[in-house]
Amino acid sequence: MNTVILFLLIAGIGVSLLSRNAEGVLSALQQGAADAIETVLRLSGAYLLWMGLLNIAEKAGLIRALSRLLSPALKLLFPNAGAAKEAISLNLAANMLGMGNAATPYGLTAMRLLDESNPQKGVATNEMCVLLVVNASCLELYPAALVGMRTSFGSLHPSTVVLPTLLSSLAATLAAVVLCLVCTRPCRSRS
Repeated sequence: MNTVILFLLIAGIGVSLLSRNAEGVLSALQQGAADAIETVLRLSGAYLLWMGLLNIAEKAGLIRALSRLLSPALKLLFPNAGAAKEAISLNLAANMLGMGNAATPYGLTAMRLLDESNPQKGVATNEMCVLLVVNASCLELYPAALVGMRTSFGSLHPSTVVLPTLLSSLAATLAAVVLCLVCTRPCRSRS
């Protein structure tokens, strides 16, 4: 990806030099840098707020309570998860609260723990595949990051995305769970 971006940058500078518009390139580069910094600052507030709230919820035990509610589904989807069950439940709980960035460390921890108990290191187990699929389609109860982004960019109604996000992520998660159960059933019956 770095190579593609470097190529596009060099091509753009080359075209601007050939068209004798070098000051336009400099102006565009400066404006792009300023816009990038402004976007980062806008989003930082929303991300810091939600990451802080998620951290408070974790310390207060709310995420663990949500993970206990998920326990029956986790036993069905991840029967051989072992030590990774807690990290899996924390990953899914953070995703459900719309904090994909906060969920990533839990997902990486879960994958590492799943690989530690894997007899064939580096080969994905059913649990690893199911975690990847369910994590990618995860039900979002409240898309906190998206609402924060819309707020930071001045949306008049930033929370109008909550219901469509809930419905579409529910449909995606149900489809993913059904497919995981169907696809892993033959593997489970052999073991």
